[in-house]
Amino acid sequence: MILDRSYMTPFLVFSIISLYFILLLVIARVTSREATTETFFTAKRQSPWFVVAFGMIGASLSGVTFISVPGEVGQSGFSYFQMVLGYLLGYLVIAGILMPMYYRLNLISIYTYLEGRFGFWSYKSGAFFFILSRTIGASFRLFLVAGVLQMAMFDAWGIPFWMTVCITILLIWVYTFKGGIKTIVWTDTLQTLFMLTAVGVGIFIILKSLNLGISDLPTVVAQSDYSSIFVWDLKQGNNFFKHFFAGAFITIVMTGLDQDMMQKNLTCKNIGEAQKNMFWFSVILVFANLMFLCLGALLYMYANEKGIALPERSDDLFPFLALNHFNILVGILFVLGITAAAYSSADSALTALTTSFCVDFLGFKDQEEKYKKSMRIKVHVGFSVLIFLVILIFEAINDESVINSLFKAAGYTYGPLLGLYTFGMFTKKQIKDKWVPLICVVSPVISYIINLNSETWFAGYKFGFEILILNGALTFLGLLLISKKEV
Repeated sequence: MILDRSYMTPFLVFSIISLYFILLLVIARVTSREATTETFFTAKRQSPWFVVAFGMIGASLSGVTFISVPGEVGQSGFSYFQMVLGYLLGYLVIAGILMPMYYRLNLISIYTYLEGRFGFWSYKSGAFFFILSRTIGASFRLFLVAGVLQMAMFDAWGIPFWMTVCITILLIWVYTFKGGIKTIVWTDTLQTLFMLTAVGVGIFIILKSLNLGISDLPTVVAQSDYSSIFVWDLKQGNNFFKHFFAGAFITIVMTGLDQDMMQKNLTCKNIGEAQKNMFWFSVILVFANLMFLCLGALLYMYANEKGIALPERSDDLFPFLALNHFNILVGILFVLGITAAAYSSADSALTALTTSFCVDFLGFKDQEEKYKKSMRIKVHVGFSVLIFLVILIFEAINDESVINSLFKAAGYTYGPLLGLYTFGMFTKKQIKDKWVPLICVVSPVISYIINLNSETWFAGYKFGFEILILNGALTFLGLLLISKKEV
């Protein structure tokens, strides 16, 4: 099964990616015909729910899942699946509570809810923290794919990393700047198909190389050193209860309170179809994550069996083996899969950032179409440049698994959104709106200080991803302190 790396030449990788983007551009051209600003933001609410559901799989998994989850198996086994189980509870909350509200209010940007509930500063604070959160998240994800392209193609041509990043972002801009969310709903479907195919074929090829069949997969993985799921020690950062509830709350904020993911749902024709989309999407997502974990176990088993020295960074495991030690089919599918995984998340993030800034900060309501189109393109370019700069900063300082970095960042940046929406939906209190920005800044800072000192202050307790819950609770408490007395 082991073939020489020369099969995956830089020219072959370039050819694969070129053909892939030609296909995306064809889809973009078809879906962006007679596109208007409304099409860019809402797809005129005509997207089939099953297309949205399948496409959202790719956007949710992203390049982070594609690379980091298999690599993380070597360090923490299947404990990540505890979070995946928590996702289901989060999606139930989204489908039953948040989505009906969004459809009832006929929202384009979900943060306009905060203006009606609390006021101007709450609205702007919510939109700002989304932009901050999604910019960081999209940058992390694109950092992964840029690194893979650098390894597979651009290093051989002497092209520096910053140029790789620039090319990566430019490709996104080219096929999203006109059609927006309508284009993304359909390109995400294609990208999800490529990603899941790459994982499925990868699992099959590794099993075959180990003289095993598909029917052997459950037994082989269960008997391996990597299949441990549940961690019950409360002092551990990956304890079951911490991971489960962190998974639920991360889902609520990174999907339900995130303009990127909700913008896709809001393109469905009605709330019934949007809820069907959410149900089937969440079920398939659980099985997809399980596939990635199984792939990770098999990658480590394969490396041990063949005596292959593992790369220093766990994130490099899958690309290292796919591009150097498997056959050409796996190499091609890996390149397609990682490209699809990264772009299915990053393209929608760029569109959502543009939507939020245009609606929430530029006030796209009554302006003429010509003005809105011109400003939308300028904002689209601006966020492309911003993501480019953040990726370069992250590349300079990153020293750990990207999936851990992503969720740690989410814990601090999404916490204020969690607190704002929880307070707004589960209390009837009004607040002193002008103090909200201060609360939203202070809460993450206090959370960070507590996280740094938790083992000393709380008898060895170590925070994991549940720092998000603490952050949201502190924001909620802060809003309670600035609430107005009821007359």
